[in-house]
Amino acid sequence: MAVEERPDPVPGPSDVLIEIVATGICGSDVHGFSGENGRRIPGQVMGHETVGRVRALGSATTALEIGQPVTVNPVVIPESARSEYVGREQHCPDKYVIGVRADRSAAFAELLVAPVSNVVPIPAATPILLGALIEPLAVAVHAITRVDPQPGERVLVVGGGPIGQSVALALSLMTGEEAVVAEIDPSRRALIERLGARTLDPQAPTFAEEVRRQLGGEADVVIDAVGVEATLRTAFAVSRLGARICLVGMGAPVVPLDAFRISVEERTLVGSFTYSDDDFRRAASMIGDAPARAGVLISELVPLADGPVAFERAAAGAGAPGKTLVQFGEPETRSTTPPLTACRL
Repeated sequence: MAVEERPDPVPGPSDVLIEIVATGICGSDVHGFSGENGRRIPGQVMGHETVGRVRALGSATTALEIGQPVTVNPVVIPESARSEYVGREQHCPDKYVIGVRADRSAAFAELLVAPVSNVVPIPAATPILLGALIEPLAVAVHAITRVDPQPGERVLVVGGGPIGQSVALALSLMTGEEAVVAEIDPSRRALIERLGARTLDPQAPTFAEEVRRQLGGEADVVIDAVGVEATLRTAFAVSRLGARICLVGMGAPVVPLDAFRISVEERTLVGSFTYSDDDFRRAASMIGDAPARAGVLISELVPLADGPVAFERAAAGAGAPGKTLVQFGEPETRSTTPPLTACRL
């Protein structure tokens, strides 16, 4: 990975030019850096969990103000498809994702161009860095919506990485219930407990008994925020007959399934990918409801010049327990920083 100068992007008539404040390192970005998923290529500027301020507006764009704090929904669909895919924009076959599409410079850069329909204002009272958490929070909102926990149902989250952490926060904000999260890493368990959630070590010999004790019985709903064979086995092992299991983690492209645990025991296994536009905007409105708790999700801020080192640590499994943000600095202090404008593969 290298940090280098790039030409300033120019907004089209229906675009917004955003001056980036900070961008989060997503697990999918790390997989792109390592070459594991094949969805990123050398030379591209990645980044999709971002927050910034409006720098300029295209000639046909009037809904925003210069300097306004905003985030970006990275799932872009053609305007002609919006009416057909309203409420399920992520299903549009002609979509692309900012930060994944190689020919579009994305958010690990000082400046980003995005369609105005994908630019979402942040509530004025919300600390601006929390805007970089809205995208993973939207993933969590969508996953929770997919399994729709009802009052009194017992919910277990498997995996306490950034998505599991976001699920724990979103579950509390959406339902008023605190999650129980199964996570191997002690530092992540400590972070999750600071969110107000309860944690369990899935490697403990009494794990299944502890799940039943913490939840008051077997889980009615399980959200798998890892997505590998072991975590799906865990979801089956600690959930009741007829339980609903949401697979939102994508840790492995192929996992074996015990079909009897689904069919004979009548569990429902549902997938969850990204979010709808409504989910994203709901997450943006929620993030300011508990700013102190949301801030717990940010473990470290690194300047752009140190972005490659942060990626190397994450790829080596030595990353922070929560979210690492690459910070580009406030506009008024930008002039004192070195002329480094983009972090590319």
